[in-house]
Amino acid sequence: MNCADSEVLMHALIDGELDAGHAHEIETHIAGCPVCAERLASFRAMRNAIGAAALKETAPPQLRNRIEELLTPPKPVANVVPLRRGFQPSRRSFFRGFAMGAGLSAVAAAGLVLAVIPTNQGQEISDDLLSAHLRSLQGNHLLDVVTSDQHTVKPWFNGRLEVAPPVIDLTAQGFTLLGGRLDYLAGEPVAAIVYQRRKHIINLFIARHSAAKPLAAASESMQGYNIRHWTENGLDLWAVSDLAGSELDEFVQKITAGLRPAGAS
Repeated sequence: MNCADSEVLMHALIDGELDAGHAHEIETHIAGCPVCAERLASFRAMRNAIGAAALKETAPPQLRNRIEELLTPPKPVANVVPLRRGFQPSRRSFFRGFAMGAGLSAVAAAGLVLAVIPTNQGQEISDDLLSAHLRSLQGNHLLDVVTSDQHTVKPWFNGRLEVAPPVIDLTAQGFTLLGGRLDYLAGEPVAAIVYQRRKHIINLFIARHSAAKPLAAASESMQGYNIRHWTENGLDLWAVSDLAGSELDEFVQKITAGLRPAGAS
C-alpha cells in the first residue's frame, strides 16, 4: 500500500468501516510511514474536537408536537361489508384472488410497456442525432474527408458502410458541400455528409432504411436545433442544423430532388 491509497482509506479506518484485512494493511503501512502516521493523528484530533463541541441543536417541544400531529394517521371510515353467515375464506379463494390481481397487474404493465417503448426509442434516436451534431462541432470532429468534390466524398465510405451514401453537391444552390465523416446512431454506423449555409453547419445523416428501426419524428426542434427525417430510395435521412426551419426544409427539398431521377415527382 502506498501513501495515496492510505489517505483514501484513512477516514474509513477512523470510523471503523474497514474489514479486518484492509484495516491491518493500512495500519501496517502507517506504522512504517511517519507522514501517514502524522496525518492519521491529525485526522483523529480533528474528529475528537468536532465530537466534543456542542454543535447539536434541540428542537423546541412545539415543533415536535406539530410534527406528531401531522404524522398521526386519520381514523379509518367504517365501511365493512358483512360476511355471509357461515362463510370461511379458504386457501383456494385466497390464491384465486391473488392470481387474478397479479394477472390484471401484468396486463396493465404490458400495455404500459407497449405504449411507452416506441416513444422512448424514437426519442433516443432524436437525442443521438442532436448529440452527434453537437459533437461534430467540437474540435476536429466535423470531417473525416475534407473536400467539396462529391466524387471524392462518396467513394471514401466504401468498406466503411453497408450502403454507399449518395452525395449531392448543392454548392451552387447555397448549401456548400464541406465533406463527410463516419458517425453512429443507436450504436450503428451511418454516413454524415456535411454542408454549410452561411455560418450554419448542416449534418445530413444517411443509413439503410429498416422498418423495424425506431425513427425520430419527421420534423421536430430540440434545444434550438431543427431535425428533419424522411426516407428516399431505401434510405433513412436525417438533417440536423440550427438553421431556421424554413431553410432546413428548403435543404431537404433540394436533397430529395437530387436523389430522384430527372422527371420524377
